[in-house]
Amino acid sequence: MKKILVPTDFSEAGNWAVEVAASIAKKMNAQVTLLHIVEQPTSESFNVEGQVDNLDWEDKLFTFKLIEKSKAQIAKVAESLARQGVNVKTLLRMGNPFHGMQTTITDHRVDLIIMGTFGHSKLEEIIIGSHTEKVVRHSKCPVLTVHQKPVINDFKKIVYATSMNEGEKDFGQVLREMQEIFGSEIHVVRINTPMNFKSDAEVIKLMDAFAKRLRLKNYVTHVFSDYSEEEGILHFANSVGADLIAMATHGRTGFAHVLVGSIAEDVVDHASKPVLTYVTRNSYQ
Repeated sequence: MKKILVPTDFSEAGNWAVEVAASIAKKMNAQVTLLHIVEQPTSESFNVEGQVDNLDWEDKLFTFKLIEKSKAQIAKVAESLARQGVNVKTLLRMGNPFHGMQTTITDHRVDLIIMGTFGHSKLEEIIIGSHTEKVVRHSKCPVLTVHQKPVINDFKKIVYATSMNEGEKDFGQVLREMQEIFGSEIHVVRINTPMNFKSDAEVIKLMDAFAKRLRLKNYVTHVFSDYSEEEGILHFANSVGADLIAMATHGRTGFAHVLVGSIAEDVVDHASKPVLTYVTRNSYQ
């Protein structure tokens, strides 16, 4: 992971993401790209070079001032990171935030996205936060969401919630990298629910074989029972004092997503701990 993208709207939650990104970047010798998107009512986005010729003249002065303010804000954040020894660059775009993030991920070959969010109750209050669920669902690289000001920036205990889907193999590499950086212990857990129940003996055997296929090290396997996968993941993470929740998402889209939603998105919405998600390769739409 050498390229970290941090979308920010300069909110408190955005600052949490910047703080976590600085810690990870220093450990990994990675470059951090700060991205701010001046939101406009469009499905597209474009780089800001100071020009606003594509806007109506009535909006030009207001937009120019907004761009100048955003430039000053992002430069201030970048300066703070640079003082910490972080290799940092800035990018300012205008248009649709989700399109801008997705374009940047592709164009800059981003390895990790770090986003701050207040969670479900306040998602609508910040521009970046309102697009978190879309990024989690569609991103082709891991997404780390930060839900509160970090107490520590070391992820010593990682809970990996898994359905043991073979599409999660690529996620194994991500977990191994995180584990190597932070010296983490991984708690691999399968959530038993009334609608999806398997015996402990059967599950533990399958999980151990799965963890070995992913070439995980320093791991412990668990089975945890709850009424739903989302509640089980959150309750288990709290019970073991996890520093980070990690999970692959199978990226349901369209009508299937409307019907059943996404466990990963629900966990991101309601977790108090950082959540690392990854869309499995066979789920890209």
